[in-house]
Amino acid sequence: MKFVIATQEFNYLISKCLNVVGLKATVPILSNLLIEAVNDELVITATDLTVGIRCFTEAKILEEGATTLPAKKLAQLVRELTSTNLEVTTNANEVTEIIADASRFKLHGMNRSEFPSLPNMSGSAQFSIKQSDLKEMLFRTAFAVSREDNRYALTGVLMQTINGEAVFVGTDGKRLSRARMPIPLDPAFSGNYIIPLKAVEEILKNLGDEGETTVHLMSDRIAVESNSVMIVTKLLSGDYPDVNRVIPEQPSTVVSLHREELMTLLKQISLFTADTTHSVRFMLSNGELKLSANAMEVGEGKVSMPVNYQGQPLEIAFNPNFFLDILRHTKQETVSMGITDAYNPGMITDADPMPSASSARSLFILMPMRLNEE
Repeated sequence: MKFVIATQEFNYLISKCLNVVGLKATVPILSNLLIEAVNDELVITATDLTVGIRCFTEAKILEEGATTLPAKKLAQLVRELTSTNLEVTTNANEVTEIIADASRFKLHGMNRSEFPSLPNMSGSAQFSIKQSDLKEMLFRTAFAVSREDNRYALTGVLMQTINGEAVFVGTDGKRLSRARMPIPLDPAFSGNYIIPLKAVEEILKNLGDEGETTVHLMSDRIAVESNSVMIVTKLLSGDYPDVNRVIPEQPSTVVSLHREELMTLLKQISLFTADTTHSVRFMLSNGELKLSANAMEVGEGKVSMPVNYQGQPLEIAFNPNFFLDILRHTKQETVSMGITDAYNPGMITDADPMPSASSARSLFILMPMRLNEE
């Protein structure tokens, strides 16, 4: 194998694949990148056996072939090179020579025959949408995914295709985010796909604000293709809970809140929550929302902001960090908060007025916390 490539381009491709490489790979070759030179194209592949990534670019191919090289060492070396172009040659003993101006380096690789091939996506159902749309759907839902392995199905984002729509859900049992968008698929086509969080994070990194992306769907895996990068992932097995049961259709009380102001107040008041409970009391009274928290070991905090509420005083408690997470994943100047009482979940959207749960393009649900007697 022999090719010439721009150093910056080579560095860019390697860095794209690096996150997928298993840092503590039990199979040594999984610590390597597969590098293939074929048909005037350079293809770099990485996999951890669950998530795989393949990047393509044009290069001057002098001799076709393939090898695998240690990902970390190759990345560190190419990052430090200052030459404009690199000449890369691999011999029959899997030794790869990299020539950068007057510098020469040799890296020992492994034969490509041991490298696991990425799952084949031929015969998959597929649709194309704007990259920015898919990026927003995943951005709004991935943060709410569980980080605890004991609820395996909740460690991924659920993508459900139904009635010509893709519905995305992330939840850890304490908070929930749902976002949806129309997709160009036959309305009769339906399926549930739980995408592992690692794959979602890689897809997010590779989606831009321009252009389209193609999503390939199979019963046990999906692939997302855009910008000369293809990410393929196995899906998580197991049943995702029926989240519709916890989403209130139309809360009885809805208030509009200035997003930035509420974020500032929540950051202040969260300093006064106990490490064990992380609970802040929300008190609604005529024209005002008061937030309060107290912890024996810290002290007490009380803040307030004006709101468009008229009616009986209403109290509910939320985890301020979870509420802040939700506000960071909304984009409008104001958010709508819907609550019914102290025991039922709160519903937050960045649409004003608040739509019903069935018509909302995106919404967030936050489970209430126990109101401690002050």
